[in-house]
Amino acid sequence: MNNKVLYVVQAALIAAIYTVLTVLIAPYSYGIFQFRVSEALTVLPAVLPSAIPGLFVGCLVANLIGGFGPVDMIFGSLTTLIAAILSRKLRKYPYLVPLPPVIANAVIVGGYLKFLYFQDVPLLVSMGWVALGEILACYAVGYPLLLLLTKRFGEYFKELQ
Repeated sequence: MNNKVLYVVQAALIAAIYTVLTVLIAPYSYGIFQFRVSEALTVLPAVLPSAIPGLFVGCLVANLIGGFGPVDMIFGSLTTLIAAILSRKLRKYPYLVPLPPVIANAVIVGGYLKFLYFQDVPLLVSMGWVALGEILACYAVGYPLLLLLTKRFGEYFKELQ
């Protein structure tokens, strides 16, 4: 298969899976404490470059469907893009791959949620709740997913690098 077609198909599948997982558990995916199971997919850039645009588009669509409006669509999606790029750069250190989504979402998403929607909540509390949801999704679900994928499909992923 053509590598460009494969890249687009992988990105589209990742975007669709991210969106479906987010919307499927919508009550837990949005708010000051966000447990997005879909955030476990943020480890994928370590093994699939196509995950970077896939996660960005998936987050954009998920935030379009049920997020906090234009600010969340723009800044939430850009946060996911930044985190995906940084996760890709850390791919040689698997235990650090889930860290960029945790930090980026805690600071950026936690920040704008506090100032735009939860003014009565202290900034560090807002960031802490977002960080907690990210840690659960990225380290409790995403990190084991990364280890499983690299163990099972490591040779395939090396071809895609």
